[in-house]
Amino acid sequence: MRILLLLLLCGSFLVGGAADTIPTMAGELVVTPVRHGTVLLQFAGKSWYVDPWSQADFSSLPKADVILITDIHGDHMDPKAIEAIRKDDTLIVAPAAVAKTVTDSKVLANGEKTLAHGVSIEAIPMYNLTRGPEPGKLFHDKGRGNGYVLTMGGKRIYFSGDTEGVPEMKALQNIDIAFVCMNLPYTMPPDEAAEAVKAFKPKVVYPYHYRGSDLNVFAAGLEGQGIEVRMGEWY
Repeated sequence: MRILLLLLLCGSFLVGGAADTIPTMAGELVVTPVRHGTVLLQFAGKSWYVDPWSQADFSSLPKADVILITDIHGDHMDPKAIEAIRKDDTLIVAPAAVAKTVTDSKVLANGEKTLAHGVSIEAIPMYNLTRGPEPGKLFHDKGRGNGYVLTMGGKRIYFSGDTEGVPEMKALQNIDIAFVCMNLPYTMPPDEAAEAVKAFKPKVVYPYHYRGSDLNVFAAGLEGQGIEVRMGEWY
């Protein structure tokens, strides 16, 4: 009920269905929330997956032309899920830490770019600023994992990966669609996620990787900002 009330009050809160279709300069982009941090993008006849996880059911979904992996944790780097969706010519893009396990990956370091099927892929730093399993250790060290910005038909699409609201996120520009994590203790709570999103002002934001978080807090934190919040069916 609180979610429906926010929709009525702010007019910028969308409860998503199985998939959203977004027009671009080069045809339709279809966005499908799959599970937790797993996203499927279909564009220009190709299927792109971010962080496929075997807790999802891939039986009715297309095989992957490109797989993007953000980090070494099992809900992001899942060899079983990769094998379930890959083809002989599937391109896997990942940071070096992932490539130690997924050995046929194309490695991108933070700040590097590549091109696949006419789509630009840029690796964005994702890391913890303060949170970790014990003093002096962080859940995600800077440089180990990648967020990503894809450019599809002129639309810039950002995937945060597991991160707090780091300066590199807040400095992003011209983001059309953002997927932003929020779960404790590993990343950040919804109010911090909303503050980070306000800094770079995407046109549309999907909270994802949010198990156990109160998304009403996130949506309320973005009221009046001109940012459309979309809720996908992740769980």
